[in-house]
Amino acid sequence: MTQKNRNETNSMRTKRLAVCAMLSALGVVILGIGSVVSVMDISMAVIASLFCVFAVIEYGGSAPWLVFLVTGILSLLLPQKAPAAMYLLFFGYYPILKEKIEKHRKSVAWVIKEAIFQVALAIMLLLYHFVFMAPGTTTPWTMYVLLALIAEIVFPIYDVALTRLITLYLFRLRKRFRIK
Repeated sequence: MTQKNRNETNSMRTKRLAVCAMLSALGVVILGIGSVVSVMDISMAVIASLFCVFAVIEYGGSAPWLVFLVTGILSLLLPQKAPAAMYLLFFGYYPILKEKIEKHRKSVAWVIKEAIFQVALAIMLLLYHFVFMAPGTTTPWTMYVLLALIAEIVFPIYDVALTRLITLYLFRLRKRFRIK
């Protein structure tokens, strides 16, 4: 390998690291907004997950996982933990897995997606019940069932919207960013 090729390789690695660091920082800022404005916690977790999508498309490999982990761990330092928990338990890693899941047949892919979503939802509900609720307060289990039903209706909408955003980025916006 010549000196010129080594310098180009090091330059590409440096650029990749810088872009991934910026994506992580933006994710933490977005989750911070969700932490401060508590009614925006779910939407900010979804928006922060788009930075993982960007890393999947532009770099692949371990880059999106590193963006996910750095963003998730740093967001745990925020005052309110709900957006960070939602990001770590589902919204952060789902877009990364989505790429791999959608390589299967459509029916198999939806079964896998639903299974991942159901496990994540159950963990989030249990975490909310046992960690985030104030001691001595109780929430009727019917509320959890109702929340699970609403989430089950919203999940396919989220998945389709994520697919459309990915398509929009690939065919319309990617040329403008000129990352590679």
